[in-house]
Amino acid sequence: MTVDDTESGVHRRFDLLQGEWVLVSPHRDRRPWQGQVEVPEPLLSTHDPDCHLCPGNRRANGARNPDYAGVFVFDNDFPALLDGAPEVSAAAGMFRSEPVRGRCRVLCYSPRHDQSLARLGESGLSAVVAAWQRETIDLGARWRWVQCFENRGASMGCSSPHPHGQIWTMDALPTLVRREREQQRQYLDEWGRGLLLDVVAAEAEAGTRVVIDDRDWLVVVPYWARWPFETLILPRRPMPGLAWMGDAEAASLAGVLGDLFRAYDNLFRCAFPYSFGWHGLPGARQSDVAGWQLHGHCYPPLLRSAGIRKFMVGFEMLAEAQRDITPETAAARLRAARGPHWQTTTDTR
Repeated sequence: MTVDDTESGVHRRFDLLQGEWVLVSPHRDRRPWQGQVEVPEPLLSTHDPDCHLCPGNRRANGARNPDYAGVFVFDNDFPALLDGAPEVSAAAGMFRSEPVRGRCRVLCYSPRHDQSLARLGESGLSAVVAAWQRETIDLGARWRWVQCFENRGASMGCSSPHPHGQIWTMDALPTLVRREREQQRQYLDEWGRGLLLDVVAAEAEAGTRVVIDDRDWLVVVPYWARWPFETLILPRRPMPGLAWMGDAEAASLAGVLGDLFRAYDNLFRCAFPYSFGWHGLPGARQSDVAGWQLHGHCYPPLLRSAGIRKFMVGFEMLAEAQRDITPETAAARLRAARGPHWQTTTDTR
């Protein structure tokens, strides 16, 4: 099979970060659909008196939010990980277990209930980037792993439409992160170079999967993408984590993120759902630095329209990941969707 054949022929692609194969079936995008149709989320007001995250409102645990004017960070009222709880005993043998501790934080991006990363503007996005850096550095001084992430939209399990993300910490290295560390270390041992730095060079040269080509950052639909419009956010220079990012790179990242998330919203003229997060070293753990490169993953589920999503079920759960449209097609569509947010322009794209 030639490179050109992969635009139309069924084939598999190898995921360098996870060490797994992905089945690509471009012709399936034309199949009829009578399955679940997503309901577009309603327009939001600037403040919702019933929202647990709006300034001045009372949260579910009874605490009252301050009248914050920028970003607001607090400990999650219902954390998935606990620090200081009674420790569970480890179990060996066939059925293994081990204790785990952690801390969960909530990061509100804006006091406005109707905002999002796509609509914050560069100053608002810069404040979010600074909060990611600050929280990562502070929490990374104690915890082995710090995970900054956001679930946007009810279809991605988000319990509140207020613009916010989360920061979870663990005293262990999570499964997917451990796999990425192994793949990056193996590549470094074999080739003497960083895996994701080589990916940046190869993707920039090819161009077909590039969505945003910035001085400091490259955004691509990765060659091995599982989700239809999945993207990978990559720094152009060696950068193990958010703590290693300079002021100029943080400023350019704010612009890149706004550009990317506007393109998502513009693609189907909706509040595009996704799970997005950073994989970066939390602190100065030198034993983990070798080969590791900061990167952001964005996994949006929509496939054909605002109402039709991709489901990871059946073959995907029992065999291996499968996608319909090729990453090259997805990147071209995202490039075409870049520009002002569809809700603030008369552009009919």
